[in-house]
Amino acid sequence: MKTPIFTALTLGFTLTTTSVTAADWSNTQLHINHGEFKNPFSQQKANQTIYSLQHASGYRYGDNFFFIDYSTDDLDDGHQDGDFYGEWYSTFSLGKLAGLKFNNSPLQDVGIVMGFNAAGDAKVMKYLPGVKLSWNLEGFNFFATTLTAYIDDSRGVNAGGAPKETNSYILDVAWSYPFSLGDHKFEFTGHVEYLTGRDNEVGGDVKNWLLAQPILRWDLGHALEMPENQLMLGLEWQYWQNKLGTDTDESVPQIHLAWTF
Repeated sequence: MKTPIFTALTLGFTLTTTSVTAADWSNTQLHINHGEFKNPFSQQKANQTIYSLQHASGYRYGDNFFFIDYSTDDLDDGHQDGDFYGEWYSTFSLGKLAGLKFNNSPLQDVGIVMGFNAAGDAKVMKYLPGVKLSWNLEGFNFFATTLTAYIDDSRGVNAGGAPKETNSYILDVAWSYPFSLGDHKFEFTGHVEYLTGRDNEVGGDVKNWLLAQPILRWDLGHALEMPENQLMLGLEWQYWQNKLGTDTDESVPQIHLAWTF
C-alpha cells in the first residue's frame, strides 16, 4: 500500500515535470541543518541532522515550491530515526491569470494556493487550500503571507500512524532579505507559521502552535570567489511553541549549510 509521503512525492514530481518546461525561473537547493532537538512525547534530547531538497520555480500561471526533508538523529526511540517529511505548494497568480494590476501599492500579487504536507512514519497527509499575498517591500527578494485551511486526510491510528485530527487553519509569513557588510554578502530569510488548535481521534487536545525558523546566512561562496548565492553558511534558529501540538516549547540553534545547483 502506498504511504502518504509516497503519494505526495509522486504528485509533486509530476507537477514539477509539467511546469518546469515552461518555467520563467527556478531555484533548487540542498540544505543541511544540524542541532539538538527534543522529542516532545518522551522529552528526550538528541543531536539531529536534517537533509532537505528545496525547489522553487515560477511560470506563466504562477509559481511552485516544495521541500523534502530526511531526518535522522542519534537516539533510537522511533521518533525521526530516518524519516521523510515533505510539503508542496502551487500558487496560481491572479495578476497573471486575470491581469490584475496593483499600481502604487505595496501589494504585488494575490494567488490561489493548493498545498499538501505529508509525513512518512506518521502516515500523515494534510491538504492546504488558501490564499497567498505577495508584497513589494523595498530590499526584499520576496515577502509573502499565506492563509490556508489545514485539512486532515491521514491514515490514523488503525493504520499504525499518528492520530487523525480535526481540521484547522494555518497562517505563514515567509521572506528573504539580502544585505552586504563591506565586501561580504548575507541573507536574512526564513518563515513564521501559526497553526490553530484541533482535536484528535483518541480524544486528545492538539494545541495551537507557533513555529519560527529565521536563518541568517553568509555567502561563503562569494567570499571564496565562487558564484554568488551558490554556497551559503549560517545559523538557523528554531523556536517552536507547543511543538507538534504538545506542551513542549523548544528554542534551539542549528548549523545551516545551503548549496544551490
